[in-house]
Amino acid sequence: MRIALREVRADDLPLFFAFMSDPESVRTAAFTSEDPTDRDAFDAHWRRILADGSVVLRTVLADGAVVGSTGVYGPPGDRQVTYWIDRAQWGRGFATAALSALLDAVPDRPLHARAAADNTGSRRVLEKCGFTVTGKDHGYAHARGEETDELLFTLPG
Repeated sequence: MRIALREVRADDLPLFFAFMSDPESVRTAAFTSEDPTDRDAFDAHWRRILADGSVVLRTVLADGAVVGSTGVYGPPGDRQVTYWIDRAQWGRGFATAALSALLDAVPDRPLHARAAADNTGSRRVLEKCGFTVTGKDHGYAHARGEETDELLFTLPG
């Protein structure tokens, strides 16, 4: 399958909401919004980030079908990457391909990322794209309702 990125459109948001409120996906990601099933909060969040000119957000397409989103956000020097792929598409290399394409399009470096320590899929994606573990953290993960270990990653300049 061919992966492509494009600007986020309003008609992508219902799909993103479905992907980001899937219980297994949410548990795996761990560090999510307080209530991933709250559509009003989801819509308000996306309105804010889409209006922020410093945020780079892209829809991930696999052979033209929406399979997720990816982006870069945060202040200079502490820019973070994010990605979310529909759980039905996990294990097909889409997250790695999407993040790689995003990194080609966004020259900002260094870039940072965070992932739950037990989220081996995200760890593999980040490492395949050149990120290395540069620290650890521990915080409350709303999706799990408990304190959870987290890995910090950096893609150097």
